[in-house]
Amino acid sequence: MKITKHLGVGIVIAGLVAPALLAPSVALAQIILDAPGFVGKKAESRLPDVKPAPLAWPRLDPGAVLCRSEGDLERLAARRQGEEGAGPADCRLVSSPTAVTIMQRKGPGRTQVRLTDAPTIFGWTDVWLPDKAPAGATRQAGR
Repeated sequence: MKITKHLGVGIVIAGLVAPALLAPSVALAQIILDAPGFVGKKAESRLPDVKPAPLAWPRLDPGAVLCRSEGDLERLAARRQGEEGAGPADCRLVSSPTAVTIMQRKGPGRTQVRLTDAPTIFGWTDVWLPDKAPAGATRQAGR
């Protein structure tokens, strides 16, 4: 009976001491495993980032005027200033961004351009077209 008492007390003590001894090692293991250098981050399931494509440059934006000849551009300017007898001008408004190639410049308000998508179409515009695109000129989402 003495042995059983001591054995029973030993089991009870072992039952109380063992978790206390294991607790620090479990906590230590959790700290080590939760450390950012040891455990890789889960890969997020999302689409890859796509950089927006640069816009065509130089280009005529919607609302710009494209005239068939330099004389048409001059007549349009005269009509806009209210001059009488300026006559009709063979010009059209651009309805969507249109890529162009600059052929020649005659001051800031006269530029001869060729449409990039239709290389046989030439025209004159009063829009100032810088040679380089403005900084950050990229396609916006949804366009």
